[in-house]
Amino acid sequence: MIEKLFINGDVYKDGQTYQLNLGITNERISYIGSEQPESKQTVNCSGLTILPGVIDTQVHFRDPGATHKEDLESGSRAAALGGITTFFDMPNTAPSTTNKHELRKKIMMGQEKCITNFGFFIGATEDNHDEIKRVVGMEGLCGVKIFLGSSTGDLLLENKIVIEKMFREIPLMFSIHSEDEQIMRANKAKLLNPTVMDHYKWRSKESAISSTKKIIDIAKSAKKKIHILHISTSEEVDFLIENNDTATFEITPQHLHLSAPECYEQLGTFAQMNPPIRERYHQDRLWRALKNNEVAIIGSDHAPHTIKEKKYPYPKSPSGIPGVQTIFPLMLNAVLEQKISLQQLMKYMVENPVKIFKIKNKGELSVDFDADLTIVDLKATTKIENKKMESKVGWTPFHEKTLKGKVSMTVVRGTIVMKEGEICAMPETSNKAPISVYF
Repeated sequence: MIEKLFINGDVYKDGQTYQLNLGITNERISYIGSEQPESKQTVNCSGLTILPGVIDTQVHFRDPGATHKEDLESGSRAAALGGITTFFDMPNTAPSTTNKHELRKKIMMGQEKCITNFGFFIGATEDNHDEIKRVVGMEGLCGVKIFLGSSTGDLLLENKIVIEKMFREIPLMFSIHSEDEQIMRANKAKLLNPTVMDHYKWRSKESAISSTKKIIDIAKSAKKKIHILHISTSEEVDFLIENNDTATFEITPQHLHLSAPECYEQLGTFAQMNPPIRERYHQDRLWRALKNNEVAIIGSDHAPHTIKEKKYPYPKSPSGIPGVQTIFPLMLNAVLEQKISLQQLMKYMVENPVKIFKIKNKGELSVDFDADLTIVDLKATTKIENKKMESKVGWTPFHEKTLKGKVSMTVVRGTIVMKEGEICAMPETSNKAPISVYF
């Protein structure tokens, strides 16, 4: 007998939606069809669209080390409220996730605290090459993160020889924060009494373009395909399209929905992130990249800081914007406003993440795949409000923005963890698990 049966929904499959019923047994999809087999629990999804579980491949949940801003429990709850069934967490915690011991500790914390699936990056440093090789194949490891430019935390790797050796010898996907540290240092030295309006001048487009060109050259030399995070410039988009045999790239909703200088005038340091929000022509190019299928992934770069911290005078104010709860609603709204298609959104937030990071048993609604579902109401609306943010920091730059579409349910391995805006599972009762990758 089927454990749970979702009926009367429009099921997204092979790029189209079909009115089908979907059954779940032992955490996996066990039935898809027009019949209504016997089940222990039936969930009526009339008027709703059932999508494969959405994945956010870049979050900073601050656990361990800065849990006053976020931890794995609050972050995964925010993810579930936003329709995210799986997240990948970055290594710039305290201590940094740069060895097997710290990675294992994080995975154990994820099993204790999360209500969604999870994966963790290990951070690359000057001297942890052998340590990274030791964790290849560990369940819960999604890839390696390299910070070419300094950001929140103390991870920074600029040594070309070390990077190329890692690219050649480590069979994992490398995700890159691409900003040229030397150019940024020179820019900063020229700024007298800087304000937040200078943030995108300090972390200039030239620093991003220079860094991206350098890392592509290294990857080409090592014959390694890499993934570059939060692309923010028109020039990088054009360059990466020319080099799509060497790198895929990500865009964030922040860079798609905010532009300079307006965002700094309106939000001040609450619009401060790395790489920075830039002028409108960069934003326009990012939207064209989405429309033209030139980008690979949309990721949130969820990077929370408290309101008190964000109010520090610039440049002491930390860079980072929360976004795991709003990424999918913002992009679903873009679909319903016909900026991109639903098929494109599923590629950017489901299919391509699975393909690029080689995630087992996820990415489609098919028998024997993990029962991760994001269920939406395409006719409803959503209002983003600070008071509804599950993140510990309790704010979003998109406060009071009204969106088309609504996330109605989030299902993780067959367990309904969120329904109609309410969390309905606890970490100890949900069927979440670390992701596995294949080689």
